[in-house]
Amino acid sequence: MCQRKKDQRGRGIWVGEEGLGSIGRSIRYYDSNEIKTTKYTIFTFLPKNIYEQFRRFANIYFVFIALLNFVPVVNAFQPEVSVIPICVIMAITAIKDAWEDFRRYKLDKEINHMGCYIYSREEHAYVEKCWKDVRVGDFVQLQCNEIIPADILLLYSSDQNGVCHLETANLDGETNLKQRRVVMGFSSQVSLKFFQNTIICEMPNNDLNKFKGYMVQPNHEQIGFNIENLLLRGCTIRNTEVAVGIVIYAGHETKAMLNNSGSRYKRSRIEQRMNVDIFMCVGLLLVMCLVGAVGHGIWTGNFREHPPYDVPDSNGNFVSPVLAGFYMFLTMIILLQILIPISLYVSIELVKLGQVFLIHNDIDLYDEEADLPIQCRALTITEDLGQIQYIFSDKTGTLTENKMVFRRCTVDGIEFSHQENELDLDNEDFAKLQHFTLPAMNFERSATCKRSTTRPLRRSQSERAHFRGHRRSRSVGRRDSSQSQVAFSSPIEKDVTPDSRLLRRVREAALQNESFSPFLHAKTSTSFTDFFLALAICNTVLVSTATEPRQRVTIPPPIKPSGITLEKIHQIFQRLKLASLSQSFSSSQSSSQLGASFSAKNTEEPLAVLESCDDETSCSASSGGQELQDKGTEFCYEAESPDEAALVYAARAYGFVLVSRTPEQVTVQLPQGTLLTLDILCTLGFDSVRKRMSVVVRHPLTKEIVVYTKGADSVIMDLLDNSPKGDISTERRLKRIKDRTQKHLDYYARDGLRTLCIAKKVLNEDDFQKWANFRREAEAAIDNREELLIETAQHLETKFTLLGATAIEDRLQDGVPDTILSLREAGIKIWVLTGDKQETAVNIAYSCKLLNQRDTVFTINTENKETCESLLNLTLEEVKKNHEHSKPQRRFFGVIPTSGSVSEAPSPEFGLVVDGQTLSIILQGGLEEKLLALARRCHAVLCCRCTPLHKSMVVKLVRRHLKAMTLAIGDGANDVSMIQAADVGIGISGQEGMQAVMASDFAISRFKHLKKLLLVHGHWCYSRLAKMVIYFFYKNVCYVNLLFWYQFFCGFSGSTMVDYWQMIFFNLFFTSVPPLLFGVLDKDVSAEMLLRLPELYKNGQNSEIYNLSTFIITMLDAFYQSLICFFVPYLMYKDSDIDVFSFGNPINTISLLTILLHLALEMKTWTVLQLVTMICSVALYFIFSVIYNAACLACNPPTNPYWIMERQLKDPVFYFLCLITPVIALLPRLECFPFVGSALLLTGFLEIIALLGSSPQSCPLFEQQHSGGGLPCALPALGFPWSTSGSALHTCTSKLPLHRDTSYTALGAKALKSEKKKEV
Repeated sequence: MCQRKKDQRGRGIWVGEEGLGSIGRSIRYYDSNEIKTTKYTIFTFLPKNIYEQFRRFANIYFVFIALLNFVPVVNAFQPEVSVIPICVIMAITAIKDAWEDFRRYKLDKEINHMGCYIYSREEHAYVEKCWKDVRVGDFVQLQCNEIIPADILLLYSSDQNGVCHLETANLDGETNLKQRRVVMGFSSQVSLKFFQNTIICEMPNNDLNKFKGYMVQPNHEQIGFNIENLLLRGCTIRNTEVAVGIVIYAGHETKAMLNNSGSRYKRSRIEQRMNVDIFMCVGLLLVMCLVGAVGHGIWTGNFREHPPYDVPDSNGNFVSPVLAGFYMFLTMIILLQILIPISLYVSIELVKLGQVFLIHNDIDLYDEEADLPIQCRALTITEDLGQIQYIFSDKTGTLTENKMVFRRCTVDGIEFSHQENELDLDNEDFAKLQHFTLPAMNFERSATCKRSTTRPLRRSQSERAHFRGHRRSRSVGRRDSSQSQVAFSSPIEKDVTPDSRLLRRVREAALQNESFSPFLHAKTSTSFTDFFLALAICNTVLVSTATEPRQRVTIPPPIKPSGITLEKIHQIFQRLKLASLSQSFSSSQSSSQLGASFSAKNTEEPLAVLESCDDETSCSASSGGQELQDKGTEFCYEAESPDEAALVYAARAYGFVLVSRTPEQVTVQLPQGTLLTLDILCTLGFDSVRKRMSVVVRHPLTKEIVVYTKGADSVIMDLLDNSPKGDISTERRLKRIKDRTQKHLDYYARDGLRTLCIAKKVLNEDDFQKWANFRREAEAAIDNREELLIETAQHLETKFTLLGATAIEDRLQDGVPDTILSLREAGIKIWVLTGDKQETAVNIAYSCKLLNQRDTVFTINTENKETCESLLNLTLEEVKKNHEHSKPQRRFFGVIPTSGSVSEAPSPEFGLVVDGQTLSIILQGGLEEKLLALARRCHAVLCCRCTPLHKSMVVKLVRRHLKAMTLAIGDGANDVSMIQAADVGIGISGQEGMQAVMASDFAISRFKHLKKLLLVHGHWCYSRLAKMVIYFFYKNVCYVNLLFWYQFFCGFSGSTMVDYWQMIFFNLFFTSVPPLLFGVLDKDVSAEMLLRLPELYKNGQNSEIYNLSTFIITMLDAFYQSLICFFVPYLMYKDSDIDVFSFGNPINTISLLTILLHLALEMKTWTVLQLVTMICSVALYFIFSVIYNAACLACNPPTNPYWIMERQLKDPVFYFLCLITPVIALLPRLECFPFVGSALLLTGFLEIIALLGSSPQSCPLFEQQHSGGGLPCALPALGFPWSTSGSALHTCTSKLPLHRDTSYTALGAKALKSEKKKEV
């Protein structure tokens, strides 16, 4: 049975004899494996959903008003009728919530009823049960291609090396395989019947990369384990026939479920502004109610005798004027309640759904190569895309491809430029790449190479995104045609063209091993061999074949033997060992220049055989060795990072082919065709603390123990052996190699390349055994295990011999420079937060146009707070001086007019570069304000060597202190914190998995998609939603004021001149659909215009459409229109004998027409759908009114709207009012068009010029007015007041077909035509 052990170290699981895997105490102590992501049940749905909806202030407000209407003293409507609006709104929201929850319920049920095999003690066998029946402490048997049901500690694997391969695509989106190992001491089949161990592990947490604990055996021996022994729920077993483990975490305690927190709710800036305006409307409502209450008190107080309608209570007492005024205050609240737009929240949600649908279906945001559309994971912040002020971007994989291409290297102090590879990479036709091939060499190969007898396992297609259709089945060994390709295996990454000079050196080493020519230096050749051997084996790459890309190769393929014998090879390596004194040093030429040419002095005879390689077009490199190519074998390499894959492919290009890999051995084919199988003694993986990885191997011939290491140059250079025991010449040579390599590394960094240093170290047997014992103790440690493992690794990784360095290019994505330039023109400041070294990041910044040569770039690198503060102060003063000299230019309708005759020097622009150490000092030393003051005056900021914590802290700093709208974009797991900290998070589905995507609000596949997403869709979403929200406020205020004006003529009695049902349906049906379509489909500016004039994006940045001033102006306009809609009919019907509803019906109809025509003026793009809905809204109003008035005989006694509409449809005055009143009400807006015509015409003119796509001089307007320069010079020619250039502009625009959705252009053309008539 399983028993919980409570102690300070975490959770404990004791497996005893009383019922292994049985239910009982484990149920009480631990969660079951059944998951439940639903929010409601049948019984809790109604109260819980009502509670959720009451978290919105508006819903509480309207429910309170509806309940208040049930009080007889203050009711203004029929109580039952007043409940209908809020019930309809809440019912729609409840139905939406219920549908979403039902979908979650169906998915939960499907997952909980998936099958798996659990060990049963009673039957002494595995029995099939549902996932929901799995308990902590159960033994679970997993088979190939099966999804893991819970977090399971691996105790057995059918792999002879105790390895189990996982695909974590369901967890983090990564398709490359991960390795998990059996807990130490459980390599053979576990006897479950006699398993009596206690497992102590940490409490459940959401860290996917860390896990530790230990197992106490019956003999009290403790065995440690970590994340390498844990199979996580949701992953898929691959390349392993059978795996057995014990459940550690189940259900909602699993790491996958703890990370499944769902999308984070974010409130948009418009919603925050809207909440403020709602409170302002509440204030306005209270003022209007107070006016009504005071007016009613004064009205009733002026009567000397009580009027007939004033009925006393049962005691014969009348209500005092003060109390009557208070009652009227409450009545007016009920009457004017719709001043707060009740349907606004639901309308906003529907509009955002429509906006998301249009964004998702934009073909320009679809990546055909990756078959990925844009993903809109957040439905609440679409309009924030149009208000971004700061962008924080990662570099690798975001601005760059994250497809690492081997470009250059330096070996033994000699730099090899790989110019052939650079030329080929610039060619778009990668199929025509020319490769160098090592000519076949007549070396004999030993036929007695060690080979494993285990047959390779195969990997079948998996379903990545969900668990649907999962079926328990064994691997069938067939590869589905739709299977995704191996990660990091594109042609640009695989096809490496060797450098001809380096290829000569490699062939020299091969010749030396065969003949030991006296003309070649043994140490030099060994350095080149060690360099490429390190590239091939110092990694965790899995080897597969091209015919079976995910089939793990554990044995080398059969190749024909060559003439060389194993004894001869052994003699060769013994002689090499003696010649190099166990340390491989180089004796190459002493040229200090980069790319120094190869010197072949005294090597004429041995190099004679290499003359065939002088012609680069006829000399090709073998990707897999000549013999392997003859057999048709081509290997694929599945790496955990693109850097590893690039180095392995580079080694393959020079003939060092990684053939197979197991946890115990690695096999490499050498250039001469020999298979070299090395025993892997230990692998020290890469971590962010050490910044390097190492592999310890034993050479099969020399029996030497060698440590090969690759890592960051800043780390490896400090670990080199600076006190060799050789002579002075050797010491000088080593120093010269180090200096030259450092010089090459600096050159690579300036060229924007990613660098790694390669080094080696030879250990004697005694030293290794001592270290191995230390390592085993660290692995078995319970406390501080991670620290001990790092300490043991650092103890081994010292006194290295430098072999060389590599330079890998991470190429810029297509369209990145153009996108960044457009975003800068849009007024967006871009910060790049990267973990790369400073030189590389700065070079990429210049390449992607983040910085240009005219910019003044300040670089701040320091190690103490005082110096950092002084540098910030000096830099800030310098920037302020330059800003004082550059005077701000005045904007005219959003455009800066300039004169072509005056040549002004462009104002200086500044960039800022800060390294990670300086950034830590600033963030921890209280210098944030100074950094922000400096950064605000810089158009670009570059932070290098940033940790994930740095990234999130910088984003939060800008967002909170500058109150700016921020966007973070990244592609890796290290960008998750930054993405979550920003107002808008965007993930790129790239080479580093899907963790960034899963944490983001929007997901795109290419950085260039950000241009249209922000400049076009962002602008549209903000413009549409802002105008729609303002329109809702206008609509309700305008309509409510009609009832308010009527109170002045009914003694502030709270009565209405419009029927209750028509008042309710006015907002729910008659005027509800057109604003929705307006919020989804309207386009104030065309997409072409927005892309060609990014400056238009500043409209959203400055919140010019929806702010306090526009809200106040809209409210004043609503008051004016309500006055016109009420008093024009009042004056028309004054002194007549019409009844109340006959007076109110024309007012209601006029207000409907006015409100819809107001919306028509706001629309900049008309579609058939919008036109139909406008007509249908008016038609629905008349049809409903006719039917309702004909059927309503006693709906509202004593006054009933019977036959009101029918009578008025026969009255000419009704038609006259419906025609003239909306025109008068909208007259200020119509009169504003000549005033704003300048801006409209100007925008249309700019669009015309942009859409022409040719030089401005092709337009006749420029021929007359422009004196050489740019577009701004011609702007005064438009005439403010108008000039005679209108006809010329009309001549130019008449040749251009206007876009259907480009209303500004059409308005501009019309204005020009009318102006031409005036001139005539």
